[in-house]
Order: sequence, then C-alpha cells, then structure tokens
Amino acid sequence: MTKTFLLEIGTEELPANFARLALAQIEQRVIRDLAKARLNHGVISTYGTPRRLAVSVAVLEDRQSDLREERKGPPVAQAFKNGVPSAAAIGFAKRCGIDPSELERRETPKGSFVFATSSIPGRDGAVLLQDLIPSWIDALQGSRFMRWGGGTRRFSRPIRWLLALHGSDVIEMVIPGTDPVVRSDRFSRGHRLHGNQPLRIGTADQYVSTLRSAGVLVNRDKRSHLIRQAITRGADVVNGSANCPEWLFEELVDLVENPRVLQGRISGRFLQLPPEVITTVMQAHQRYVPLEIPSLKSDPLRLTAQEVLRPEFLLVADGLEQASALITRGNERVLGARLADAEFFLDIDRHQSSAARRDALARVTFAEGLGSLQDRCDRIERLTEQLLTQLRLPTSVAKASCRAAHFCKHDLVSQMVSEFPELQGLMGGKYLLEEGELRDVALAVVEHYLPRGTGDALPSTDAGAVVALAERFELLLSIYAKGERPSGSSDPYALRRAGNGVLLILWHQQWKLDLNLFLIKAVRLWKKLFPSFSVDTIQLTADLATLLRQRINSQLEDDGYATDLIQAVAGETVMNSRLLNDPLDVQERIRLLGGLRDQGKLAAVQAAVQRVARLAGKGCLPTDVLSCVDVVDPSKFKSPSEQGLFDVTRQLQPLANCRAYKELCDVLVNSTPALEAFFNSVMVMADDPVLRANRLNLLGVLRNQASVLAQFELIQN
Repeated sequence: MTKTFLLEIGTEELPANFARLALAQIEQRVIRDLAKARLNHGVISTYGTPRRLAVSVAVLEDRQSDLREERKGPPVAQAFKNGVPSAAAIGFAKRCGIDPSELERRETPKGSFVFATSSIPGRDGAVLLQDLIPSWIDALQGSRFMRWGGGTRRFSRPIRWLLALHGSDVIEMVIPGTDPVVRSDRFSRGHRLHGNQPLRIGTADQYVSTLRSAGVLVNRDKRSHLIRQAITRGADVVNGSANCPEWLFEELVDLVENPRVLQGRISGRFLQLPPEVITTVMQAHQRYVPLEIPSLKSDPLRLTAQEVLRPEFLLVADGLEQASALITRGNERVLGARLADAEFFLDIDRHQSSAARRDALARVTFAEGLGSLQDRCDRIERLTEQLLTQLRLPTSVAKASCRAAHFCKHDLVSQMVSEFPELQGLMGGKYLLEEGELRDVALAVVEHYLPRGTGDALPSTDAGAVVALAERFELLLSIYAKGERPSGSSDPYALRRAGNGVLLILWHQQWKLDLNLFLIKAVRLWKKLFPSFSVDTIQLTADLATLLRQRINSQLEDDGYATDLIQAVAGETVMNSRLLNDPLDVQERIRLLGGLRDQGKLAAVQAAVQRVARLAGKGCLPTDVLSCVDVVDPSKFKSPSEQGLFDVTRQLQPLANCRAYKELCDVLVNSTPALEAFFNSVMVMADDPVLRANRLNLLGVLRNQASVLAQFELIQN
C-alpha cells in the first residue's frame, strides 16, 4: 500500500542561508536512504520557511520490497555424492538459510554448479522511518549550530516540534538530545500572527493547503515567484528599476512565511548622501530593495543620490495585511535613523582632509611585523613606481597612479568606512574628488580594490589597474617575507585571490609585464625594508613565482579551458620562467589552441607534431634550438623529402622567434604533406650515425619550433 510521507522539522526562526541550503541536503539524503532501504516512492518535494524544514514523499510504500538473493555454490560434483548432498552442499545451504533440497543445479561456462535462491522479507516501512528520520536531522550541516536547554542536540536553531505522517498515520519517534523532549505528532504551527497554535494535519496530502489557510506559504518556489512579481510591479508603479541582487532576493524569500511587498519612502534630504551609502544601508543592513532611476549611466564618483535613486523603496513584509501601514511607517523610521547616522558620519569626515586621514594611518597597525597602514601605503607607492618603469605608460597615467597610490587607503580611518566597511575605496575616491583632486586619481582609488572576488569587475582605467597591481603585489611580498604561506584551505590573507587578481588585471589590460624581473627587484627592496625577517631573496622570489604559476593554471581552469590544453601551455614541463616573463603570452596561446579545437583543426597539427616529437626525443638536440644553422647539414640529404621538411623549418624559424602563433600554426597545418612525405621515404634511425644525427636534428628543430606554441605531446586526442 502506498501513501504520502511527510516530515516537518519545526524550529525557532532559522538563518535564511541555512534554510535554503538545508532543503537541498535533506532531499539528497532522503533519495539516497529510501533507495538503500528498498522503499519505492514517487516524487520528492521539499518545503521551507523561516520556522520549518519539510520534505514530502509521494506514494511511499508502507513496506520494504522483499530481497531476492541468488548465490553461487560449489561445483555439482563436490555438492552431491551419489545424489546425496555432501557436507559442502549442506554447509552452503545452511549459510544461505535454505534446505539442501532447495539447491538448484545450473550449467555455466565453467561447468555445473549449485545455486541457492533466498528471499528476505521486507520490513515495515514505519519501523525503517523511525531510524531514518533522526539520521536525516543529524546529517544537516551548517555554520554556528547551537545547543538549547539542558539537551545535547545541536542544530541551527532550537527544534520545537516534529510532524511525521505516513498518510494519516503518525510515525512515532523522539528526537534524541532535545530539551524539552520533542516527540513526533500530527501538529504543525501556522503563522505567528495567525495565533501560532498547534495546527492539526489530517493527512500528509493536506499539509500545504492546511498551512496556507493558517497564513503560511510553505512552497519556497511559489514564495519566490510571488515576491519577484511583486517587486517588478512595485518598481513599475513609480517608474523605477529594482536594485535587488540575487543574494538579497534569495534571502528575502527565506525571511518570510506569508510575503507581501510594501512601498516605503525616505526623506528627500537623505538623497544628498552618496547613492552607495543609501543602497548599502538598505540592502546589507535592512534587507530593503532600493529603486533606481532607469537609463542613468553608473558613476562610482557621484556625490549625491539625486537623479540616481528614487525616494521610494520596497520591503518584503511578513505581517497581516491590515497592518501594512503600520509596518511601512516602522520600517521608514528605522531606515531614517540609519541614514541619519550615515549623514552624521559623512559630516564628520568632511571636516577632515584626506591628507589628515592618511597621516592618521600611521596609528593603525597593518599586521604584526609589517608596520602601520601608512607604511603599507608607502610600499604600494614604491611598487607603483616600479610597475610604471616596466610598463612605460603615458606621463598622465603615471602621475595619476602615483597620486592614487599615495591616498589609496586614507578612507580606512574615516567614520563612514568604519561603520560601512563595504564602502572602502569608494568613499576614499568621493572624498578626494570633493576636495578638488583630479577625477583620474579619485577613480583609481575606487578601482584599486577591483576585482574583489570571482566574477567581479576589473579596473576600467590604466591608473586604477596599476595601483590595483601594486596593492596585490605589496600584500604578497609582505606576507611571504614574513614567512606565512597559504596551505590547503587556509589562506587568511587571501593570497591566492591576490595572485588571481594580478593575472586578471594584466590579461584585461593586455599588458606585457616581466614578472620574473619585477619580483627580483621587489624582493631586493623588501629585504632592505624588513631586515628583521632575514629574507632569503632567492627562496622568496622562487616561492612567489611558484604561487603565480599555480594561479595561472587555476585561472585558466576557472576560465573553462580543458586540462590537457592548460598542461600544454602552462604545465610543469613548460619552462617555468617563460610563464612569468609574459603572462599575456600564455593566454594568447591557449586561446589559439582552444579555437583550433573548436574548429576541428587541432587534431591535424597535434598528430603531426607528436610524431615528430617522439622521434626527436631519440636525439640530443637542446630544446632551445630554433634554427637548423650549424645543426642540420643539407648536403647530407638523401631524399627530396628531407629538403621539403628543411624548407618548412626555415618558414617556421622567424615565426617562432617573434612568437607569431597563428601564422606558426598555419604553417604547421600546411606542413602535413611534407611530413608525410618525409616519414614515408626516409629511415630516420639510419645505420649511418651521421645521417641519423642529421635527421634527428632536423626533427628536433621542428619539435622546438612547435613547442614555442605548446607542448603538443600533452594534448589528448
């Protein structure tokens, strides 16, 4: 017999992110465990609100299916003697739980054997569920679990009730370690504002409708759809555009049980605040949805929210409809108080110059042994100058970069950033612009924090990119010089992210920067700056180079390139120094290879070069020889095909020297006939050692020229 199974774990209000993630966890566990328990079922649905996690299993059988097990025993000749079961047959039958007379004789490819078929009756489904339910609760994972009362149970929030039904039957059980003790029954709870009394659920199939009548929309997808539609309508009413990032929207869905989107309004005076201040207060602190004026180009240096934000905003409420006006006024007052605080902080900051704030950085420690934040700014300035020397950017960019590096951290001691850390850099740029600083300088201060993480925007200006590079290099050099390294999942200073940022900025800017040269010079400077660290310049340079090479591989993986292509252009067999001499080069090469593979042209190049490389490996030509001069003697050729291959290497030599990768690849593709002719007419491993060496060197030069593009032997078919 099949009936719907329902489990609801009732709690105090759950953190929004836990409620969302827990539903996926419990669904996976239920699917897995019911299959292992041999309980056939239909569709599995999960439900969740701030006060409950629930799972429903349609047409769940009330009993395990019987287990039919077939086992192979000894050969018939050993199992029976004169038609009588032997000790071997009797022992086998006993182990299988059957009588020897029930053994079957079957022919197999290896001869006649006896087989035993046993059947294990299925257990009662309710008994199995009594064991499974506590394990499902135990398996849920999340951060900051707690204990409550005098119990030993740990969960995200205290568990207050447990609803467990199979059809109309209660699955009786107790959650171990709870205080007060939580026993399963057929009672849920409605919305708090609908009385919060125990709510009887007659059958599992009535769960959703019964809760809906008690003010709870338990289906998360329906809540999500309702909220999204209401936000869109609310924005359209005032001709605004809702600024509701996905993280905020997901949280709003899991903060309410009966959502209604209301419209509030802020005082016009607060629109004199920078738009990001208002948006940060609304989104990060109050979970409101700001409404922007559409079709306005974003400007991170805008000083006021006028013509950027509308005075209206949206909020997702969970109260009674008749209380909407009261809820709106209450939220408007709370938001007004927060914005008044921001207004106060902004006023204090405007009474202090950016130069004074920079001086105040001397009183703030950056990290143990690494001095103050002002010391860090000084180091960022010096690295900015070193980068400008190597990159040879225009004078205007150099001036803006140096000025921005000088002020890049001044807002860290501002009142606004102390209250809203999310605005660091952004407020620094605005304050500088307000004081009359050049726009390029102010924008570089804003952008030197970019990218903040995976998928984030990159600096849009050259000055911003230079300071962003200098800031990340300063972090890497200082923490590494101090002796700390990222290991496993431990990376408290986000050094790997800093390394990725370096590469992303260089690739985005299309800058050719010799990182090996940069690191050597910078490490020498750090040795002078921190004599107490006893810096080993060779080791520190090597460690930083290793990190950056690893980041190249990691970033290429994140960009979606195939592993074999990454190994071919940046693997361990590739000259390590080459990767850092010009990180832009590796991106250019893998893009070309990826494009050739997508066009179906890579296989032909790969096959030709790999055959050359296999034979060339039998020779002793160094891998850096790109010319046949002095290593191949045309007078020793015995076949026109040797001259043909020699001509191919002469075509490839200038292309390999100047790294004209596309043209080099085109020649390799077109050289396939010459290679075929060579291999069909020439014995490379000739008995004559002079001929053999000449031919191996010819192939070796071709291999080396192709290796300028990639290690083709590492590419998979």
